Amino acid sequence: MALLNQSVEMLKTGLPKKIGPTAHGLIDYAHAAFFFAVGLACSRSNKRAAFAAFATSGFVLAESLLTDYRYGAKPVISFETHGKIDSVVASASWIVPTLFGFEGTAAAKIFKMNSLAEASVVGMTDWDSERAHKERIAV
Repeated sequence: MALLNQSVEMLKTGLPKKIGPTAHGLIDYAHAAFFFAVGLACSRSNKRAAFAAFATSGFVLAESLLTDYRYGAKPVISFETHGKIDSVVASASWIVPTLFGFEGTAAAKIFKMNSLAEASVVGMTDWDSERAHKERIAV
C-alpha cells in the first residue's frame, strides 16, 4: 500500500495541471455515473462488486454535490479538500476488490484501472480552491 500511495503522490506532483475545477466537476459526475453503470452490470453476476460499485458511485456523487465548485449543489467541502479525498479514493480503489471479496474477477480489473485513472486525474488537476470558488460565483 505504501508503494501505491507513493505512486499516487508522484502522479499528483509530477503531471502538468491541465484540469480546472469546472472540467474536474464534469469528470466527477461522469465517474459517479460510470460506477452506477458498473453496479447495474454486476448486479446479477457479482453482488459484492455491485455493492462496491454502487457505494463508490454514491460516495463520488455525494462528494461532488458537496464541493465548492461550479457543479456542487451545497458548497461544504473546499475544492482543495476534495483533491485530498480524491487521492484517498484513488488509492483505496485498488484494494476494494480484495476488501469486498471479488479479487480476480473482471469487476476487480475495473476497480484497479479506476485507481490509475483517478490518480491521473488527481495529478492533472489544479487544486486551487480560490479558482474553484471564483468559477462557482461566476455562474
